[in-house]
Amino acid sequence: MVAKGESDPNSGKNRTTVDRKSERELVVTRTFSAPARLVFEAWTKPELFKRWWAPKSSGASLLSCDMDVRVGGSYRLEFGHPSSEQTMAFFGRYIDVTPNARIVWTNDEGDDGVAVTTVTFEERGAETVVVMHDLYPSKEALDAAVASQATSGFSETFAQLDALLVTLGASVGRS
Repeated sequence: MVAKGESDPNSGKNRTTVDRKSERELVVTRTFSAPARLVFEAWTKPELFKRWWAPKSSGASLLSCDMDVRVGGSYRLEFGHPSSEQTMAFFGRYIDVTPNARIVWTNDEGDDGVAVTTVTFEERGAETVVVMHDLYPSKEALDAAVASQATSGFSETFAQLDALLVTLGASVGRS
C-alpha cells in the first residue's frame, strides 16, 4: 500500500519526499537549512506564508491569508487563478500549536469529511526536519486529491520556502 515519490530527485541535498503511508495518509518530508524558529514563523505568519505556499508554476496566487495560529484559532486561505473568475477557499481551525515544534489543523472545506494536517519541526543542529502528515477522512478523499494533482506541488512549494528561509536567515544575520 505504501507509495513513495521524490518530487524533486535532482534538487540536491534538501529533497522533498512524498509517501503514501496508508489508504488515508500522505506524508511529506523535507529538511531545511534553518533553525526551527524561522521555519515555524514561515508557517505561522501570514505575511511570510503568502510568499511561499502556492507553487508559482501552477499559476495560482494566494489572494488572502487569514491565520489565527493558536489552539481554537482559525485560518482561511483564498486562491485565485487566471483561468477562473471564481476563487477557491480553504479553511479550518487549529487544534494543536506548540511553538517551533508542531501545528495541527483541520481542513474543513471538503464535502467528504474533515482532513487533519499535522506539521512537525525537528531541529537537528543547524537544520530543521519538517514532516507534514495529512490524514484524509477516507481512501476516496485521498485518491481524489492525488487525481486532481492537489498533492503534486510540494517539491516546488517547499523549494519556495527554502528560498524564503535563506532571505530570512540573511536578514536575521544583519540585525
